[in-house]
Amino acid sequence: MTGAAPVARGYRRALWIVVLLNIGYGVVEAVGGFLAGSQSLKADALDFLGDGLISLVGLIALAWPLVWRARVAFGQGVFLGLLGATVLAATAYRVVVQQQPEADLMGVFGFLALLVNVAAALALMPYRKGGDAAAKAIWLFSRNDALANLAVVIAAGLVAWSGTPWPDLVVAVMIAALFLQSSWSIIRDARADIADAHGGEQLP
Repeated sequence: MTGAAPVARGYRRALWIVVLLNIGYGVVEAVGGFLAGSQSLKADALDFLGDGLISLVGLIALAWPLVWRARVAFGQGVFLGLLGATVLAATAYRVVVQQQPEADLMGVFGFLALLVNVAAALALMPYRKGGDAAAKAIWLFSRNDALANLAVVIAAGLVAWSGTPWPDLVVAVMIAALFLQSSWSIIRDARADIADAHGGEQLP
C-alpha cells in the first residue's frame, strides 16, 4: 500500500496536464478550423474539447467508488458517440456545400494538434495498462487523437496536391468513425465495471 499514493499523485498530475492541453488547444484549433475552412480541423477541435472535459470529469471522479467511476465512463462514451454523430452530420452538409479548405493553415494547426496529443499521450503512458473503464477511456482518447491528427496533416497535403476538399472531408468522416468506435469500447468496458461492482450481474 505504501507505493499507491505516489502513483495516484502522478496520475492526478498527468490528468491535469491532459485537461489543460486538450481544452487549451481545442479552443485554438476551433478558431483555426474556421479560419482554414477545414471540416477535419473543426472535428478535431471538438475532439480536443470533449477529451478535456472527459479528462476533467475523470479527475474529479478519482476518489469515487468503482460503480460511480464506471457510470461516469458510460456517460463519457455516450457523449463521445453524440460528438461522432454531430461530426458526421456536419460533414454530410459540407459534402453538399463544398468549400476548399486552406491547406497551409490546415497543415499547421494539424501538426500543432499532433504535438499536443503526443504530449498528452506521453503523460498518460505510464498509466495506460490496468485501471478501470474511465482510466482506459482517457488513455484511448489521447492515443487515438494523435493518430487522427497525423491523418489531418496528411489530408492537408492531399488537399494542396489535389486542389479538392475531398481529403479533408474523408478525414472528418474517419475522425467521426474513431469517435463512434471509441464510444462503443468505453461503454462496453463501463458496463463490465458496473456489472463487477454489482457482484458480476450482467446488465441488459
